[in-house]
Amino acid sequence: MKNILIIGGGAMGSAFTIPCLENNNKVTITEPYNKSFIKNLSSKKKYHSSLKLQLPRKLKFKNFSKNILNEKFDLIVIALSLPGIDFIGRELKDLRIKTPILILTKGLKYDKKNNKIVTIPELLNKKYNVINVSTLKGPCLAKELANKKQTNVVIANKKIKIAKWIGKQISTKYYLTEFSKDIIGIEICSAIKNIYSMIIGAGQSLNTSSGLFQKSVVEMKYLIKYFKGDEKTIYGLAGTGDLYVSAAGGRNSKMGSYLGKGYTFKTAKKKFMYRDTVEGEQLAKEIAPFIFKKINKKRIPLMLNLLRAIIKNKRLKLT
Repeated sequence: MKNILIIGGGAMGSAFTIPCLENNNKVTITEPYNKSFIKNLSSKKKYHSSLKLQLPRKLKFKNFSKNILNEKFDLIVIALSLPGIDFIGRELKDLRIKTPILILTKGLKYDKKNNKIVTIPELLNKKYNVINVSTLKGPCLAKELANKKQTNVVIANKKIKIAKWIGKQISTKYYLTEFSKDIIGIEICSAIKNIYSMIIGAGQSLNTSSGLFQKSVVEMKYLIKYFKGDEKTIYGLAGTGDLYVSAAGGRNSKMGSYLGKGYTFKTAKKKFMYRDTVEGEQLAKEIAPFIFKKINKKRIPLMLNLLRAIIKNKRLKLT
């Protein structure tokens, strides 16, 4: 039995508690700022409004404070949204925590000072002095995981022994883990698939969407190579696996369908998805300054058109 702390009470963080608990671990979850999730998790019934189910009673909830990070845990899991990464980085800075940290958050950050795109593990390490960071990515819808549908994910760490140790603590018969040393490739794939799933969702027929899927994979392969990741990763769980799931049934794909019907992003967001967090939007706003300036425009026409649709609120072009 290991003592696991999960930071982030949203759908994915809360769903992740289920395989952790089923693997006979002691699990504590905390939520820094979302009042709705704090209310869900602190209640006796632990009914999660996003997952639409009751979480296990043995799940322990604690109010977030910096003191909780100094408690003795065997594994710390970060499941915040992309904007929350800098928040938790500041909280962790200089604490010199040696506890292994696992990142569930998907996304990339733009380092304006050095004019480069950085992965979440790189940001936490270089900007906030956080060490021993692994990342977990793959085709995982939170609601399906919470209902114990078979789910395959990949854990990445340059020290593969650490990745396998984490896998041992969280794996179950339905939550299956693979392992990789390609942190950069895994992080790039899992982030940009949010943009490409929006593009695929914009197709108004299966024929159109399948063609967009193929073109998206070509662009993703180019970007992985550009950022020095292993191009083989595109064909794994964090690449085409995650892209398929997101394009088939995620919020990014849903937004893409409205863009494909001719709505501008702002109109679609206000009219249809006002309460929803669209991860592709967060990523687009984060990386657009770099992509517009640094990447060969001829190699990523789909991404450029999607970024313009979000940043400049233009109608999406798929050609």
